[in-house]
Amino acid sequence: MITGGVKMTNDETIHDFLKRYFGFDTFKGPQEPIIKNILNGRDTFVLMPTGGGKSLCYQLPAVMKTGTAIVISPLIALMKNQVDAMRNFSTDDEVAHFLNSSLTKTESARVKNDVLSGKTKLLYVAPESLTKEENIDFLKNIEISFYAIDEAHCISEWGHDFRPEYRRIRPIIDTIGRSPIIALTATATPKVQHDIQKNLGILEADVFKSSFNRPNLYYEVRSKQDVAKEIIKYIKNNSGKSGIIYCLSRKKVEELAETLKVNGIKALPYHAGMDSATRTANQDKFLMEEADIIVATIAFGMGIDKPDVRFVIHYDIPKSLEGYYQETGRAGRDGGEGNCIAYYSYSDILKLEKFMQGKPIAEQEIGKQLLLETVSYAESSVCRRKLLLHYFGEEYPAENCEACDNCLHPKAQFEGSEAVVNVLDTVLAVKEKFKADHVANILAGKINSAIKSYKHHKLEMFGVGEEKDEKYWNMVIRQALIAKLLAKDIENYGLLKLTDKGMKFLEQPSSFMLAEDHDYADTSEEENAFGAKTAAVDEELFSILKDLRKKISKLKNVPPFVIFQDPSLEDMAIQYPVTLDELQNISGVGAGKAQRYGQEFVDIIKRYVEEKEIIRPLDMVVKSVVNKSGIKVYIIQSIDMKRPLEDIAEAKGLEMNELISEIEAIVNYGTRINLDYYINMVIDEERQHDIYSYFREEAQSDSLEEAIAELGSEFEEEEIRLIRIKFLSEMGN
Repeated sequence: MITGGVKMTNDETIHDFLKRYFGFDTFKGPQEPIIKNILNGRDTFVLMPTGGGKSLCYQLPAVMKTGTAIVISPLIALMKNQVDAMRNFSTDDEVAHFLNSSLTKTESARVKNDVLSGKTKLLYVAPESLTKEENIDFLKNIEISFYAIDEAHCISEWGHDFRPEYRRIRPIIDTIGRSPIIALTATATPKVQHDIQKNLGILEADVFKSSFNRPNLYYEVRSKQDVAKEIIKYIKNNSGKSGIIYCLSRKKVEELAETLKVNGIKALPYHAGMDSATRTANQDKFLMEEADIIVATIAFGMGIDKPDVRFVIHYDIPKSLEGYYQETGRAGRDGGEGNCIAYYSYSDILKLEKFMQGKPIAEQEIGKQLLLETVSYAESSVCRRKLLLHYFGEEYPAENCEACDNCLHPKAQFEGSEAVVNVLDTVLAVKEKFKADHVANILAGKINSAIKSYKHHKLEMFGVGEEKDEKYWNMVIRQALIAKLLAKDIENYGLLKLTDKGMKFLEQPSSFMLAEDHDYADTSEEENAFGAKTAAVDEELFSILKDLRKKISKLKNVPPFVIFQDPSLEDMAIQYPVTLDELQNISGVGAGKAQRYGQEFVDIIKRYVEEKEIIRPLDMVVKSVVNKSGIKVYIIQSIDMKRPLEDIAEAKGLEMNELISEIEAIVNYGTRINLDYYINMVIDEERQHDIYSYFREEAQSDSLEEAIAELGSEFEEEEIRLIRIKFLSEMGN
């Protein structure tokens, strides 16, 4: 049982408590001096990467000191995990409690009684709960050993997870009663660190900063092409290993999780839009190894203590390098293998910039600066470890880290001394009052409104490097920054300044080797949709499949396109599906179609593959069977209830043509839909008969354009589409 606490701080006592309550023989990294500092009543700032053991830094002094430690934490799920962990260390459940909006009045009262009785050593509080008057009044009446502010980067607008409510912490602490403060974060640039200390009023705090280098992590950036296919291939090559895949949108999380599942991968989604019970259940399944993969937004992972995550994949590039570092830091926390792969496309950056529109100007400026750093990291061919550590104010001395794609596959270097001198001269010419993009545009001779308004097109340096574009000059600037010839004035949104080292280089230039940036082919994910063709069609097999389709169509007395459309046959002649399950991976083939018509097709493909000794693609990707699955289920249910299509469209914020497209997709995948109730209401019987007869007797394909041309202008496109749905559903499903 943990009792009142001690004031002794000799080594023996600290180690004794460590062993007795946490079961460890030794401290990790700088834990011991941090704990001693807190025990001595000093304000403390802890900068320790994910997996470094931050929690122990305040848990141990909390059980040793008299009174209750107030731990301010941003996430309810995180609090629960921490409280459960502390209770596992102790024989008494009262040792740790949380106070937040998830508690009933009865539960809150019990927590407060335990705290008042002196049994509770750690009380976890959300910043929102801290602001409530009743909680402030309660906390005034207890002995507080110290305040611990976890995830302290939330204080800074320059941090990757800014929370305005964190700004109110210090005034509330002053209201409750001052005790020592310990601020902890796993990621903070020098700017963010200063913001935290300033806002909490602990500028004089003792700072403990661990190295941000994670030697066991491998970093790689890939071009964003065929991402789903790549990810599935990677996971199957690393079967049984745990991994996290981060996406920026909830929609993408749902879609990708569904795609992985259909491919036989034990994956679950996680995002803030899910109900908390499902979210918690999915998180627990991942922790208990019932699922190998979590596909998540950044809502997942803060405080998640799973040591054996073997890979972290970023489907979308994150908004900031801090966020990226925090998320990749969840890999290999046990010191074992940890692969960090990010997919990059500049079109994603443009999307993120779009999201910022409409926000306050200051917020937009900060957001743009953070995005630029991310672009620099992705496109640069410099050692990724060196880039990351530089961002956090740390120098990586080695030239080759041997654990990132740029170091393992280095680009050829070239002499860049003259280019660097031109950059430094230009920064001085504009009096160190402009950002990198502006300097790059001057050197490239690119005139824009900013260049004109400052008359910088009249500078001697204007266009001195016009044989290269602004992208090249941005690359030179980035490498000059890493070499510390230049520095960014973060307070002023990244204005470039020469350092003393830069001035010396300008006076006496020496050799400076540069490496060209990566030029990632900017193919949008839409152009590489799940199931996109990446190989040539086997023409012989395609012809065989067409003959089979014709034979079946005659037997069934339906047009061939009703059975499978040409794009589906082409996909079969690429992927060679030999089971009904594999057939459902084919574009335009759902479970219904596969069951109804599929067996003869997979049998003939299997014989063909064996006879020709064909090596089938091993990276076959499912075209998401039910993209926007929630919408599709809603549509099917609504049609079963015979709701007017106008009402269904309005309920889901769709135009009528968009709704019809969704229904067409459902039918094409083999689900039978009965629209008679609606068709009979909006199209008269004779017109129905004419359109249906066309598809039944004359049509060579399901082409809408051909139908419109054949039927003539007296028939509206919407009418033809609705009857086509009816025809394909009745004849094909």
